[in-house]
Amino acid sequence: MSRAMKPIQAAIIGGSGYGGGELIRRLLGHPQVELCRVSSLDFVGEPVSAAHPNLEGCTELRFEKLEPEDAARGMDVVLLGLPHKVSAEVVPRLLPQGVKIIDMSGDFRLRDPAAYERYYGKRHPCPELLPRFVYGLPELNRDRLRAAECVASPGCFATTIELSVLPLAKAGLLDGPIDTVAMTGSSGSGVVASAGTHHPTRSGNIKTYKTLDHQHTPEILQTLEAAGAIHSELRFVPVSAPLARGIFATSFVRVPARLGADELTALYRESYASEPFVRVPERRLPEVIAVAGSNYAEVGIVLGPSEGERRLLTCFAATDNLIKGGAGQAIQNMNLVLGLDERLGLEDPGSYP
Repeated sequence: MSRAMKPIQAAIIGGSGYGGGELIRRLLGHPQVELCRVSSLDFVGEPVSAAHPNLEGCTELRFEKLEPEDAARGMDVVLLGLPHKVSAEVVPRLLPQGVKIIDMSGDFRLRDPAAYERYYGKRHPCPELLPRFVYGLPELNRDRLRAAECVASPGCFATTIELSVLPLAKAGLLDGPIDTVAMTGSSGSGVVASAGTHHPTRSGNIKTYKTLDHQHTPEILQTLEAAGAIHSELRFVPVSAPLARGIFATSFVRVPARLGADELTALYRESYASEPFVRVPERRLPEVIAVAGSNYAEVGIVLGPSEGERRLLTCFAATDNLIKGGAGQAIQNMNLVLGLDERLGLEDPGSYP
């Protein structure tokens, strides 16, 4: 087989978590990328199905304990499913290998090292590398992603909230504070159970956490300001919901009173008309069940009555936190970076109900 026909070679570093499992599942079915290695500190030597039972019999790959350089050797692209504050230690060891890097952690999303230290609780170990990463929201940065070598894939809350108001920011209509309440499923907390994510305390319960202080706050503001938001401020209340997966975000903003519901709906439809993974439902508002298990996002709006010169606009969005909010978006970014059709490996619509 000629080099031109050889599949693109990919490796995953950090493949035993929920996000890693989605990366493996999607890459095993990718028509132009071959998953060659999965590195992990857990389940070493065991088949990937030891951590991801849905992959039983789907692959002969096993978890390997590899140094980053060894995991990347001979690869075209490396996807990182590592925790925050770990990716930043690994990336400097990957760059000399000349591979493209898709990082799912928060370590390279923020341009401001001071914001990283404030929200992640640690001084950034390599701030000089931050400019090398392109923020991986295709709906905003598609052209930059096609030319990128390193991608910082967005967070799950960030993706969902950004998509809910992105058309307003692009149109110069996002001026002033954004008040958001967003509910998330337990898989967003990772595979290791804690007192707050353990099923007996999570099931049948709703509670807030990191109120007005979530680490995705500066990421969302940075992204919306880059898109055209003015005088932006985010007051964000995250909520732990009794779901395994999915995010539902409700954001309240104020827009000029001269704008009507039809005009704003048309703005959203036009903004997302050519986006392969963002839908504006015609007969209903977004629902988690409609996007769970898929790389699709849904957005919708409801316009309230006039308040003088402004009107309250309520913006909704739903995503699967592990796919469009995580591994699926990472693969969408990988496709763009590699010059492939960004839809490859991601077009399945999920299941219902």
